Amino acid sequence: MQLTVYLAGEIHSDWREELKQMAKDKSLPLSFVAPQTNHDRSDDIGEAILGEQPGNLYKDHAASNINNFRTEVMLQKADIVIALFGEQYRQWNTAMDASAAISLNKPTIIIRPESLIHPLKELSNKANVTVETVDQALQVLEYIYE
Repeated sequence: MQLTVYLAGEIHSDWREELKQMAKDKSLPLSFVAPQTNHDRSDDIGEAILGEQPGNLYKDHAASNINNFRTEVMLQKADIVIALFGEQYRQWNTAMDASAAISLNKPTIIIRPESLIHPLKELSNKANVTVETVDQALQVLEYIYE
């Protein structure tokens, strides 16, 4: 059974590649999709498609419309969502993706360090599973195939 996993979370580390490699090493039948991880592409997509905007507000609005459209399509196609929250960055987009996944009744795994237990308590409560490491999230996926 092939499952598609949407990987929400910060774009400044290689956690997605690590998880993909671990899944491949375990021969898990998973495919992965994600938000746009090229920050400049994400910021500039509105103007790339719609042309130059009259200011930063409009540039951000145009990009947000297209990024939200892309994310919605990817989330709806996903079977499972993993949302990683790290220590270093404020991940508003990750929170939005996790909330959207939960609203769509997508099985959701949240990865967050112990230091974020309190700030993410409501979101963790709504998710199916909350773990502290990428490896633990993969173990949850691996368990599906036992």
